[in-house]
Amino acid sequence: MDKEYRQPVFTPPPGAADLLLIRHGESAPARAGVDFPMKDGHGDPALHPQGERQAIAVSERLKNDRFAALYVTKLVRTHQTAAPLAAQIGMQPVENPDLHEVHLGDWDGGLYRIKAAEGDPIYQQVTATQDWSAIPGAEARDAFFGRVRRGLMSIARAHENERVAVFVHGGVIGAAMAMATGSEPFAFLGAANGSISRMVIHGERMIVRGFNEVSHLDHL
Repeated sequence: MDKEYRQPVFTPPPGAADLLLIRHGESAPARAGVDFPMKDGHGDPALHPQGERQAIAVSERLKNDRFAALYVTKLVRTHQTAAPLAAQIGMQPVENPDLHEVHLGDWDGGLYRIKAAEGDPIYQQVTATQDWSAIPGAEARDAFFGRVRRGLMSIARAHENERVAVFVHGGVIGAAMAMATGSEPFAFLGAANGSISRMVIHGERMIVRGFNEVSHLDHL
């Protein structure tokens, strides 16, 4: 009988880290004239009730996976999103110092959402150039991408041959996917709240294995 050659099934290369990048649940709405609570110059809203439901759905989706660690950012919405899973599996999340959301300068604290909804000319420039630096005081795209890469690589080096869950922000996921694929910088912005993306990091190589999985949110 002739030998059969089946199509291969992907497995991470030896020494690789397997990262699930989970966007935080929906956060509190912005309101004109009312800033979010702030942390180190970043808007730091808590989860909206819908975001709390999304966090529970993430936990139910992932509770049977085996994780070596859970990571969050310094911003409260990632802590709150990770909390149900952390409780289910008895693991304390660790803050990563580099994976917080892009700093939006004068537009942090909720104003960015308002300006975007209104089609402000500076927002239009941001989308045209795919760079936040047009906003007064905002973090430049290349600086943001650099720290996101640094944060992801630090986690990967600490977790060779392991899977970890990393609760982050839409901008962080967009940056990670753009760097991994060589796409336009903003091509992957807009991952859904509570979505799960997957990246395998092997040495300096970033391999995309999934983006914006939301089937666990269908009932919400």
